[in-house]
Amino acid sequence: MQDPRLQSLASILIHYSAKVQEGQQLAVFGPQGAIPLLNAIYEEAILAGAHAYTFVRDAYGRPGLSGQDALFYRLASDAQLSRPDPFMKLMLETSDAWIRIDAPDNTRRLSAVDPAKEILRSHGNQPLREIFRRRHASGELRWVYTLFPTAALAQEAEMSLREFEDFTYSACYADRPDPIAEWQRFHSTQRRWVDWLEGKRSVEVRGPEVDLRFSIEGRSFINCAGEINLPDGEIYTGPVEDSVEGWIRFSYPAIYHGRSVEGVELRFEKGRVVQASATKGQDFLHQIMETDAGARYVGEFAIGTNQHIQRFSRNILFDEKIGGTIHLALGSGYPETGSRNESSVHWDMICNMRNGGQILVDGEVFYDSGEFQI
Repeated sequence: MQDPRLQSLASILIHYSAKVQEGQQLAVFGPQGAIPLLNAIYEEAILAGAHAYTFVRDAYGRPGLSGQDALFYRLASDAQLSRPDPFMKLMLETSDAWIRIDAPDNTRRLSAVDPAKEILRSHGNQPLREIFRRRHASGELRWVYTLFPTAALAQEAEMSLREFEDFTYSACYADRPDPIAEWQRFHSTQRRWVDWLEGKRSVEVRGPEVDLRFSIEGRSFINCAGEINLPDGEIYTGPVEDSVEGWIRFSYPAIYHGRSVEGVELRFEKGRVVQASATKGQDFLHQIMETDAGARYVGEFAIGTNQHIQRFSRNILFDEKIGGTIHLALGSGYPETGSRNESSVHWDMICNMRNGGQILVDGEVFYDSGEFQI
């Protein structure tokens, strides 16, 4: 018997997140392990009157059958690695909505891949990212990223599969009688914070693990309440690129392309990382920061707000939403915030603020020890 929360999740994705309407084109991407959710989404989309297409592959253009993406990286030539996928280009240019599902059967399957190959692949996909960002920023393309709980994800989170399923559906509100109403209330709560931040100029973040200052003049905060990620729960902006000054130590492992870097500390001057260290994975950290000119600058500053996520799961979809945390992303920013930082890297790193951390905006305490003060 199918878990009723699965169909509830599909309903949220179609009717609230992607807002799929009759006659629109929907592309749904997920690996082999996501087939139960792919089918549930397809059913909801067809009932909504959409032209729905499901693909067993991920939304980065990698093959979705078990083991094929690792095989690709092991065997592909430089020409194959760097070629943008024309199929993905077509879907990006013609779809009204786009749902990407993660459901790995092995979260470490790419851990042995040469980072230089990943960088080459990332550079090759830059034209696709530009199409995606342009169409999304203009409102032509709606998109949402989610996951289907698998044993591999549960193992990473140090949970049983049943525990991880409960964790996932609770964080998505898929276990509630009216989950869409729950997300609408969540959106309204965050709207008040985002509205207060409009027009503000400076941010200071301080606490046991952070002492940062940066400008948000001319930048906007975005209200993330289940419309782009599911689960969701953050407000974010793009700091003025050359304004970030200070120091931060990240509380949790920073995971990028399946690799874990621990004990990351960064120091910024005029927006740029000038010192970077880690207790584990430091060479990989330095290599990724040398990917391109934008990889040493902050593309995103965000505050996690989902109080139903209170434990680290080693999955950034959940971890960046942990209530009581902030995160920075090195690399590309989001144009809708006003960010101008361009990079083929976007690496989120999370810092706990529940231990006395504060955020001051234009000199006024906006956030203290994980709680909003406005």
